[in-house]
Amino acid sequence: MSTQDQINAAIAAHSMWKARLKAAMQTGSSEFSPSAVAHDDRCDFGKWLHGAAATAFKGSPHHTKCVELHRQFHTVAARVLSLALAGKRDEATRSMSPQGEYAVASGALTKAMMDWKSAG
Repeated sequence: MSTQDQINAAIAAHSMWKARLKAAMQTGSSEFSPSAVAHDDRCDFGKWLHGAAATAFKGSPHHTKCVELHRQFHTVAARVLSLALAGKRDEATRSMSPQGEYAVASGALTKAMMDWKSAG
């Protein structure tokens, strides 16, 4: 799969987290655990970023930025999921708001992936 294809797939997959987190906020449950979500090397994009397929890009500014922002995204998503599962809907909702922690982390990651895609 090309870098552009990997990035397109990652953008689509990570955008699905917004719906998953909102569903967890509404139901108080999720098929995912916060500890699993926190790992940035288990989703397909994370496996690619940290794996041999991305070796040629390691150390490049785009790769370095995406690795860090991807890690942050997973940390924040896990935190929001923890809040949702603990019934702290108001706190989770604040994080998901346009200026909230989740929205900022998600937007930064998406922008960095789009920048990498257009550079490549």
